[in-house]
Amino acid sequence: MQLDLLLAFIAEQWLLVAALLTTLSMLFVHESRKAGPAASPQQAINLVNSEAGVFLDIRDGKEFKKGHIADALHIPLASLSGRMGELDKYKDKPVIVVCKLGQSAAGATKQLRAAGFSRAQKMAGGMTEWQTMKLPVVSE
Repeated sequence: MQLDLLLAFIAEQWLLVAALLTTLSMLFVHESRKAGPAASPQQAINLVNSEAGVFLDIRDGKEFKKGHIADALHIPLASLSGRMGELDKYKDKPVIVVCKLGQSAAGATKQLRAAGFSRAQKMAGGMTEWQTMKLPVVSE
């Protein structure tokens, strides 16, 4: 019965349904392109190790000290534009941007790509995913 009502609604309001689907697909495409590609933690490890890349942790100092990836550079998001010169030697290398959940890293990755870091990408899931996978962290 419910399925019949849904199908009847779709048939009668096909233009609204088409507009909704178009809008949702455009939103999905926009969000997926906003920061370029995302690497899983395992892909990120492989990129950094095989191509002399770097993990860039953009979380605040307190979060960074609680636990971070070994050898990660720490540049808080608020300081990134002023400290981008510290990353110059990684301009042609993978720069894996890490935040808490992977959301803040999107904006930082976009900023890095605009500054010529063509291989910058965010780490999907951020440190939360890293810790869920029980990968090693260093704390201060």
